[in-house]
Amino acid sequence: MFEQQLKDAQDAIARALADRMAVLGSDRVAEGMRYTTTGGKRLRGFLVLETARLTGGDAGAAMQAACAVECIHAYSLVHDDLPCMDDDDLRRGLPTVHRKWDEATAVLVGDALQSFAFELLADPATGDADQRAELVLTLARASGPQGMVLGQAQDIAAETADAPLTLDQITELQANKTGALLEWPVVAGAILGRADPAPLRRYARSLGLAFQIADDILDVEGDAEKAGKALRKDAEAGKATFVSLLGLEGAKARAASLIDEAIGAVEPYGIEAQTLRELARFVIARDQ
Repeated sequence: MFEQQLKDAQDAIARALADRMAVLGSDRVAEGMRYTTTGGKRLRGFLVLETARLTGGDAGAAMQAACAVECIHAYSLVHDDLPCMDDDDLRRGLPTVHRKWDEATAVLVGDALQSFAFELLADPATGDADQRAELVLTLARASGPQGMVLGQAQDIAAETADAPLTLDQITELQANKTGALLEWPVVAGAILGRADPAPLRRYARSLGLAFQIADDILDVEGDAEKAGKALRKDAEAGKATFVSLLGLEGAKARAASLIDEAIGAVEPYGIEAQTLRELARFVIARDQ
């Protein structure tokens, strides 16, 4: 049931992105935007749709916000793959944007996706003026120098640090780099449903950390073909990860504990939160 729900949401988001990007034309940047928003798990967009449904938010406005966060996520991947960052050749089993075109195009594609995300949120279709303003403000914070960008900078700094990061330091780094953009979708759903975001925020914080631990586990145990990207790069670079700090079994136990915390956080919603519970279990059971 859950896998079909996720697939349906992925397809709906893909259609919505294609519809909204139809105005962009056919130049190289527009092609790159469409290219990099194709495929992927779309968990962030799915979280917006599901939490908006859970809190009674408008479905059309939720789709706008879902497309926006998918654009921000795609922009972060395009830039993260660049030679000056993680220097990756593959993403989702396809050549990264700078490999398919060139580095300048990749920079511009990422820039354009970021701008387009905020254009979507500012559109009148994304709720009333107060909702739109709050969505823009919270996404800017989650994706900028207080969130994802800060996490990226911390990650880069760690590569040349004198000593590997401690568990507390890597937890903080990943809360910024990965967690902030997994937390925003549930906050967005609550904004659209005019609901208290606190229980959903607790859910997302546990989910985001479990997601990153699962990524670290996949980097050790995963199949590069299924993942669609290079694996074991962190170990080769000597970077501290949850696996290197906790051990493989310890990391798995911590991820499972976090999923229990996430599931407990949405208990007030009862049976209506069953999809969020299934999503939490999916995060640590996935193979890509």
